[in-house]
Amino acid sequence: MNITAEVIAAHGLTPDEYQRVEQILGRAPNYTELGIFSVMWSEHCSYKSSRVHLRKFPTTGPRVVQGPGENAGVIDIGDGWVAAFKMESHNHPSFIEPYQGAATGVGGILRDIFTMGARPIACLDSLRFGELDAPRMKYLVDGVVRGISGYGNCIGIPTIGGETSFHRSYNGNILVNVFALGVTTRDRIFTGTASGVGNPVIYVGSKTGRDGIHGATMASAEFDEASEEKRPTVQVGDPFTEKLLLEACLEIMESDAVVGIQDMGAAGLTSSSFEMAGRAGTGVRMNLDRVPVRESGMTPYEIMLSESQERMLIVAKRGREDEVVRTFEKWDLNAAVVGEVTDDGFVRLLWDGAEVAAIPVDPISTEAPVYERPMSAPQRVIPQSLARQHVEDGDLTDDFFRLIASPNLCSKRWIWEQYDTTVRTNTIARPERRDAAIVRVKGTGRALAMTSDVNPLYCFLDPYEGGKQAVAEAARNIAVSGGRPVAITDCLDFGSPERPEIMWQFAECIRGISEACVALGTPVVSGNVSFYNETEGRAVLPTPTVGMVGILERDTDGCEIAFPEPGLDIILIGETRDELGGSEWQQFARPDALAAPPRVDLDREKALVSFFIEAYEHRLLRSAHDVANGGFAIALAECAVDGVGCHIELADHAKVDAIALLFSESQGRAIVSTSQSEAVLQLAQQHNLPAMRIGRTEVATFLIERNGIPLIRTTVPELARIWRSSFALLLGGDSIDDFIRGIGEEAPEVLAH
Repeated sequence: MNITAEVIAAHGLTPDEYQRVEQILGRAPNYTELGIFSVMWSEHCSYKSSRVHLRKFPTTGPRVVQGPGENAGVIDIGDGWVAAFKMESHNHPSFIEPYQGAATGVGGILRDIFTMGARPIACLDSLRFGELDAPRMKYLVDGVVRGISGYGNCIGIPTIGGETSFHRSYNGNILVNVFALGVTTRDRIFTGTASGVGNPVIYVGSKTGRDGIHGATMASAEFDEASEEKRPTVQVGDPFTEKLLLEACLEIMESDAVVGIQDMGAAGLTSSSFEMAGRAGTGVRMNLDRVPVRESGMTPYEIMLSESQERMLIVAKRGREDEVVRTFEKWDLNAAVVGEVTDDGFVRLLWDGAEVAAIPVDPISTEAPVYERPMSAPQRVIPQSLARQHVEDGDLTDDFFRLIASPNLCSKRWIWEQYDTTVRTNTIARPERRDAAIVRVKGTGRALAMTSDVNPLYCFLDPYEGGKQAVAEAARNIAVSGGRPVAITDCLDFGSPERPEIMWQFAECIRGISEACVALGTPVVSGNVSFYNETEGRAVLPTPTVGMVGILERDTDGCEIAFPEPGLDIILIGETRDELGGSEWQQFARPDALAAPPRVDLDREKALVSFFIEAYEHRLLRSAHDVANGGFAIALAECAVDGVGCHIELADHAKVDAIALLFSESQGRAIVSTSQSEAVLQLAQQHNLPAMRIGRTEVATFLIERNGIPLIRTTVPELARIWRSSFALLLGGDSIDDFIRGIGEEAPEVLAH
C-alpha cells in the first residue's frame, strides 16, 4: 500500500511524527512498519502527553519491590510473600460493545498479574456511567456488569469490591476501570525481558485473529458520531482459555525454563516484543508465518497489530523450548517457537523467509514523542461555600430518603450479587460489609485490604484537592477496615490532552495525588493513563481513580460497617463544617451551582489512620465506617441497614445548620461503635483528633435529633428497604417517589432548601 498523507493520518500520526519515523529508519516505512509505529506511539502505549507529569509521582518505599514500568507493581507483605497489583481502563471498548469491552478488561488485568508470577486472588471494578435515562445507558450498565461477571466468575477470581457512580458527563463515554491483585513469593517474581542472545521466543495461548486490530489507536482518540463503526476494534475474550493459560503459565514458572514473559495486551505482539527487547537492551527476530492464526489470509500487519485475547510471549532458556511447548500443549493451548533473541537491537519480522520489517528497538521508545502540552486553568470563579438559605432544625426525613434512594448512594446489591465474591475461599469482607474489601493470604495469618476511590466532581471543582481526596479516602477506607495503607495503583481518566484545560486538570490531580501519597506513605507502584474520554468535545469529569492496598497483620483485625448490637456507644471522629460543594446533596438541591469541594487536611488524615491502627491493636472497636459521599446521615444509615439502628442526640454539635450537619462531606471523619468509649475518646485525643460521643445503638430505630428536635426519624426496616431496593427500581425505570410513598411515607418534596 502506498503511504499517503491520508494513510498516515488514519494511523494517528502527525506529519512531524511521521518525519521522525523516517529519520529513525533512514527511509520511508512500509505499511507494516507504519502500523507498528502508529500503535507504539499512540497515546495509549507511549504516554506521550502524560510522561512528563507522571515522573512527579513518588514510586519508592520500604515495601516496594517493583515500581512502575513492569506489567504490575509489587509490594512486600512479609515473611517472603509479595503482592502484585495494577489497575487498567477499558473505557472505549466498553462504550462500543459493553459485554466484551468489560470482559476483556478483566482478562487483560488478570494477565498483567500472573505474568509477574503471582496467582490472582481478587478483582475490583470502578465504574462510571451517565444518567440512567440517557440513551443506551441501561444497556451499557447491564452489558458491563454481565461482562465483568461473565469473565471473572468463569475464570474463578472473585470480584470483591469497587465503586459505581453516575453523572451526566459520562453519557457519551463511560469508564470501566478494573483492578486485580495476586500473591506469590519474593523469589518467584517474573519480568517481561528478552534476555540472552539465542534464547527462543515462544508464542503461547489462543490463536491470533483480526479482532482488536488498532485497539490501542482507537483508545487514543475521542468518540464521534461514527464510534459504532469501531466495533471491530473491540477484542473478544474467552475466560475458559484464560483459566488454562493462567495455570499453564504458573506451572512453567515453577521450572527455571522461563527467562521473561509478557502479556500481549494493547498493541498485541508489537508491544510485547518491543517492550521485552527494550527492557533487556537486545533485539528479536520473529517468523510471523509460524504464529498460530485462526483466520486465513492474515498479513504481517494484521498479525502484529491484532489484540486477540489470552496470548503471551515467552523467552525461554535455549534448549528448554520443547519443555515450554509441551507444558502449554498439555493444557490444550497453542504454543510455537516463533523466533529468537538477537544482539543487534532490532525487531526483525520475517514472512516466507523474507524480511518484511526492521525497526530499531531503542529509538521507538527513547525517541517516541514526548509532549509538554499547553496548560491553562479554566476562567471561572468558584465560591468557597455553596450559596443557599440556611435551614432551621426540623424534619428532613423526606430529603434524607430521596438522597439514600439516589443512584450514587443506594446499595449496588443488584450489581455485586451477579459477581462471585467468595470463590477460592479467601474473601473475608464481601461488598458493602466494610469500607475496603479484605482477602486472607492463606498460610500467613495476614490479610490484604484493597479499595478504589475518587470523587470526580471534586476533581472538576478543584483538581488538586480532588487528587488529595482520592488518596485520603482510600487510606481512610483501608484503615477503618483494619489495614495499614501501603501503596497505590491508579487509572487516570481524562478528556483530550490537546485541550489546555484538560492538561491543567491532569497536572493538578497528579500534584494532589503525589502530595497525599508522600504524606500517607503510599507510593505509586503501577498505573494507567486513559485520555480522550470525550465525545464531540464534551469531556468526562476528571476521574483519577486510586486503587490502594493495605496490610492487616492479623486477618482477624478490623470491623464491619454495621452496628453489631444494641447498647453500644456511637462516637463521631472528626469535625463537621459547612462543606457542601460537590456533595451529593448539592447535586440534587442545587445541581447547577458551583462551590469548592471539602478541603483535605493530610496531617489529620494521617492521624486518623494511626488512630485506627492503634484502636484495632487494642480491640477497642465494634464497628467502623468513614464519612464520605452523602455525609454524616448517609454514613449512619449505612451502619444501620443490617438491623441495629441508633438514637443520635447532637446537642449543639458543629454550629452548622441542619443541612450541613446531616449532609456536609467534610473530610477526615469516621463513625465507630464501642463498649469502651472512654478509651476510644482518650485515644482520639492522643492523636489530636476531635471526637465526641453522639448516641447509642438501638433496636429497629433510626433517629437523629439536635437539642431534642428530630431531624430524621424512621425505622430500620423502612430505611433498609429503600436503600436496598432503589437501584433495581431505577434500572427498571420505576419511580422512586412512588416506591417511598408505597411504604407508608409521604411523597418526598423536591430538595429546594
